Amino acid sequence: MPTTEDRIADLEALLKSTIPNKHTMKSILTLRANIAKLRRELVKEISSRGGGGTGFSVKKSGDAQVGFIGFPSTGKSTLLNRLTGGHTDSKVAAYDFTTVDCVPGMMNYEKMRIQLLDLPGIILGASRGKGRGREILAVLRSVDGIMMIIDFDFEGRLTLDRLTIIKQELYNIGVRLNRKPPNIGIKYTHKGGIGMSTGVKLTHLTPDYVRTILSEYNITNAQLTFYEDSTPDDLIDSILGNCQYVPAFLIVNKIDIARPDEVAKLPELLKGEDWIPVSGVTGYNIDALREKLIKKLDLIRIFLKPRDKEPDMNKPLILKSGATIHDACNKIHKDFARNFRFAKVWGKSAKHPGQVVHLTHQLCDGDVLTIFMRA
Repeated sequence: MPTTEDRIADLEALLKSTIPNKHTMKSILTLRANIAKLRRELVKEISSRGGGGTGFSVKKSGDAQVGFIGFPSTGKSTLLNRLTGGHTDSKVAAYDFTTVDCVPGMMNYEKMRIQLLDLPGIILGASRGKGRGREILAVLRSVDGIMMIIDFDFEGRLTLDRLTIIKQELYNIGVRLNRKPPNIGIKYTHKGGIGMSTGVKLTHLTPDYVRTILSEYNITNAQLTFYEDSTPDDLIDSILGNCQYVPAFLIVNKIDIARPDEVAKLPELLKGEDWIPVSGVTGYNIDALREKLIKKLDLIRIFLKPRDKEPDMNKPLILKSGATIHDACNKIHKDFARNFRFAKVWGKSAKHPGQVVHLTHQLCDGDVLTIFMRA
């Protein structure tokens, strides 16, 4: 009996052989919807059982959790040791599959504590269970950020084949890199058929295409509202609702052994990518890598000031950029929001020092905050 992986492979082969045109679009959309349904089954397996293996047991700690993903021997362990100042048990060796488990390490930067995960190298077909692929990818569905790693080979050359595979393996298990969730409203109804409304011109979808996709999920009554120029994949993701949207960037490692002509080609070769060249061996650009990671995570530091006391400038409250007083209260304890009276803020978000603000006030990095609660 064919496995889920076999069925996906068969459908993908059929999809690849189908030439897109106005006569085949419905067939293509049907194939893509069916592939997405089968991948959802794999995602459920990954989320519930770590891919069917023993899984990686890693307790989340720090202010954010970030995972490395790359092929074997790309220098993940060396970079982890560099970024954490050696505060890790990650092994380093000049042969493949040195790391066989998930090894955590803690990076301290600007009073933020970022947990980094050194994962075993992936291989082609990881999302279908090859190697320990599913266990690796299961971890990456729950992290706050992803660092993809490729490297120069021993001849000082760089190819993007592995980067393409990494992105595809992540996509296969529902990880969407550097994207926001599709802005599509779906209201399921008991009657009335399929209704559509949009405030923008749809260049990738027609009412006929939308109905074709919905029919594959047995949806016959619903009202859809498109707030952006969405694609068929956007609609499928919205229907399934099981994707993780994760910030990520690319690390080009081993720049120390790169040929000069290969280095000169990097800007054009990696056009459109968010990337940084580093060397885990020499330490080149490691500080810049730390800064880039913090910026990508989009975190801010809020320093709490007890009433009539000096603020604690050593242990800030870490929040996502755009966070409000309400978010800060919930991060401390749910009672802070429930019994909130008002707050005072000093810093960039305040119109003047000690401004009295309420729950909807948006905070900025470096703000000092005092919360006043009802007795």
